[in-house]
Amino acid sequence: MTDKPSEGSSIPDEEWEKFVRDAERDQASAAPKEPSARARMVTERLRQQDARGELPAGWRTGPALQGRNGPSARRRKVWSALGVLLAVAVAVIALKPSAALNLLLGGSGTDAAVPSASPLTAESTRPSAAPADAAGQPTRKRPFAGSPAERWSAGADAIEVPKAKTVSGVSAARIETALRRTKEFLVAANLDRDVLYGAEPKTALALLDPLSKDFVARLRAGLRRPTVENDPKWNFTRFDPDEIELVGTDVKVRGRMTVEPGEGKGGGRALIRADYTFVYPVARAAGGEEVTRTIVRRAVEVEVVDPVRYQATEGRIWLRDLSSEIGNDSCRQGDGFIHPRFQADLSADPEPSGDVVDPYDRSRVLDGAAGTRECGTLSRT
Repeated sequence: MTDKPSEGSSIPDEEWEKFVRDAERDQASAAPKEPSARARMVTERLRQQDARGELPAGWRTGPALQGRNGPSARRRKVWSALGVLLAVAVAVIALKPSAALNLLLGGSGTDAAVPSASPLTAESTRPSAAPADAAGQPTRKRPFAGSPAERWSAGADAIEVPKAKTVSGVSAARIETALRRTKEFLVAANLDRDVLYGAEPKTALALLDPLSKDFVARLRAGLRRPTVENDPKWNFTRFDPDEIELVGTDVKVRGRMTVEPGEGKGGGRALIRADYTFVYPVARAAGGEEVTRTIVRRAVEVEVVDPVRYQATEGRIWLRDLSSEIGNDSCRQGDGFIHPRFQADLSADPEPSGDVVDPYDRSRVLDGAAGTRECGTLSRT
């Protein structure tokens, strides 16, 4: 309790009473709060990993490639420039599991069931929280052991296209075509076996509207000559075949695709939002039994327009926005490849700082335009 000032004090009574109220409020807000059960569980898991010498891998959030202007109206003769590259968070690896308490994790979400042989039903809305932990460690026979992805569907079949209907004056037929092309783009960019081993994503590029020529030209330039500012791994999942071997034939996938009215007055625009997480089990190309996983999340926006009012190329997609997050990738940038980290790599790296992130937590909004470059830790792979 704070004493009242003496009669000789120069502080007015009302000022002193305000000071006492503020101090009591600050004391109350500063009281320690017990971490959630989920946070305690993550902390204990990381502590055990640390004791075994199994250090957590890192996460990185990539730049959003945006074309906010969208297709030009018919009355316009000049197309606006497309493709704004935003600098965003980049993270690599942290070694101390005590940082896990900074991870804000809730209870059980839609993925919280104990892993079993039966796959999860398709994701229809954003989950309310992160999926529950799973027991086990990845091996060549069970590369998804210990991952919530063990119950996810695999491959292109996991990308389900919703039923098309007319939206904002854009016909159901055009929406249906755009949904199908959006799925084809996601498959070509993140599941094509040749692309995963470093090949040029020709099919994915061929699906893009050539009228967005500045954007497409930038993607092609990054593939020809990757740079830190224009690294194709933020748009296409590619590993260096001299460094990495994909384990097994399955890539686990989870996400959803939705359609909503587009921006602008007067209608004639619809927006497809696709948000998917891809889980890749990998090993060193030189051999060895250690298996780890890289988790890539892509959030894609595709604009669909009424061709009577706006210019668009039939059968192609206008990629309005693409944001990415890569879990378990080194801080190495600018060569066009994802570089998963193995235990020897983790032990050799210096300790950075940053938030703890759960790459399987799809309740988080993927913000490709947030933050500055920093280091962070994955709570699990």
